[in-house]
Amino acid sequence: AILTMSGLLGARPRVGYYLTGKEPSDIIAGLLGGIKVAEVLSQPIAVRETSSVYDTIVTMFVEDVGTIIVVSEGGFLEGVASRKDMLKAAMAGKNINKLPVSVSMTRMPNIIVTYPEEPVLRAAQKLLNHQVDALPVVSPVATEDGEKLQVVGRFTKTNITRLFVQLAGK
Repeated sequence: AILTMSGLLGARPRVGYYLTGKEPSDIIAGLLGGIKVAEVLSQPIAVRETSSVYDTIVTMFVEDVGTIIVVSEGGFLEGVASRKDMLKAAMAGKNINKLPVSVSMTRMPNIIVTYPEEPVLRAAQKLLNHQVDALPVVSPVATEDGEKLQVVGRFTKTNITRLFVQLAGK
């Protein structure tokens, strides 16, 4: 019954059971390919680009995240601050209470992003291929300064794990 429900075996009256030719990976890819990032994203954990490195580190600990999204006024993506970025800034010997996070964050175009309408499988591949913990989920917005990316969420390894647990519970 499990093999039939999963699609690995087919069943027909008077014929019996037969192999469908599908691999387990095909079934997983089919499930994940139909789920969009918008369905599983988390709230963005963000700080303004004028925030200090100290405040960013405190936010990381309070929110229990390894990556902070750095935004400008209006919630537009400016950068991403990882644990490693913050550690380097803290070890530089400067006053981290006055040092803005914008000095030590990773900036565009070196940031990998995902979009709400993108399949979860593609976003997960980005996490793996670029060896990052989280991706900003963005929507392009036309402004008088040109197109900017507005942060609407974040997509993390935890989102993928939660999705697998939910799918396994069905």
